[in-house]
Amino acid sequence: MTRTTLDWNAIRVGDPITPMRLDVTATVVVAGAIATRDFMPVHHDRDYANTQGSPNIFLNIMTDNGHCSRFLTDWAGPEAMVRKIAIRLGVPAYAGSTLEYTGKVIGKSQLDGEGIVEVELRAANDQGDHLSGTAVLGLPLAKASA
Repeated sequence: MTRTTLDWNAIRVGDPITPMRLDVTATVVVAGAIATRDFMPVHHDRDYANTQGSPNIFLNIMTDNGHCSRFLTDWAGPEAMVRKIAIRLGVPAYAGSTLEYTGKVIGKSQLDGEGIVEVELRAANDQGDHLSGTAVLGLPLAKASA
């Protein structure tokens, strides 16, 4: 995790984002469902998930969005603002699996005095891509010295 915010001027298109690993425990799945007020039983009741054809409980998309934000701000730092996330789900992330988050910078610009960084990201497990998408972060621009 970055304790200081990245310098927008030092970021280059093509730079990798520091990978993140997430152990998807039953607690992570259930806590995410509770935190996002998603009480669908497939996110907390394994027996119900089994009756629906699923081998175990699995992450919901709102929890996925939260973990994507964490992945991005762990890399970019505490002053980074996630301006937009657009993800597409792939294979499920079942309790007992591990997600590996990766990404890279695909664009840079400035807007209204803010450094904009566009990234593509993905999270994969042993079954393939769990999610893929893009995000836009805002970073403070270095103040010019007098």
